[in-house]
Amino acid sequence: MAADCTREGLLSAAQSYIAAQTAGKYTDLKLSTSNFTYRQNNKVSDISKGVLATAYKMDLSRSTADPLECASYTMWISSAGSKPYVVGTQLRHADNDTSTISMIDTIAATTGDLFFDAKKTLGYIQKEDWSTINATASRPSRELLKKVGDAYLDMWTDAKAADSIPWGTECERVEGSQYTNPCGKALPHGGSAKNNGMRRYVIDESVGSVEVMCSFDSLGNLPDTHEIRVIDGKVKYVHTITVMKT
Repeated sequence: MAADCTREGLLSAAQSYIAAQTAGKYTDLKLSTSNFTYRQNNKVSDISKGVLATAYKMDLSRSTADPLECASYTMWISSAGSKPYVVGTQLRHADNDTSTISMIDTIAATTGDLFFDAKKTLGYIQKEDWSTINATASRPSRELLKKVGDAYLDMWTDAKAADSIPWGTECERVEGSQYTNPCGKALPHGGSAKNNGMRRYVIDESVGSVEVMCSFDSLGNLPDTHEIRVIDGKVKYVHTITVMKT
């Protein structure tokens, strides 16, 4: 009988990732022995040479979970030291088995990347409310969340995409460390011939979030993650992490 992928199992695995990153010991993780992949900034890489091999003191970390995809997303910020980071990581688990990790997929931004300032980003994001939406009836559907995530990434190629998104009146957008409120102003309406591809999703209806890792091809093959939260049917938060060099 196939195992069920549970929210609890996903969040437990995410916590093990946070602990391993804090210690700089990827060997503490239970990685799949048969089919494990480590990807950093959209490139399959050697985990021993990635960001996980170095200890970072986290100022903030937060995780969401997608039992349907058997995947989680963790965002963390380390603003101190000579190499600050803002990182987004998807963990994926094969065969619904959250006791082992089959893929670690990381977008890691640091000094020199798009609008990068870890301290400013931390100041904005730590004020946000990402608590669980307790009333099940109030949670946005998976279909709506995916539609919003795709529409956001389609704004650079589809002139109608921006106006199809249900923007909230007090929506906050944090792109790197660049803050915009409300979210629905100063948006692209097409113009690029290249669609943003290589999309990988983590959708969490319990908190009303969609996170999409991609190659931001509309601006030049840039490793990127966009995370969006929807509350009461309207977009409340948008976060972006975009790497300018790999």
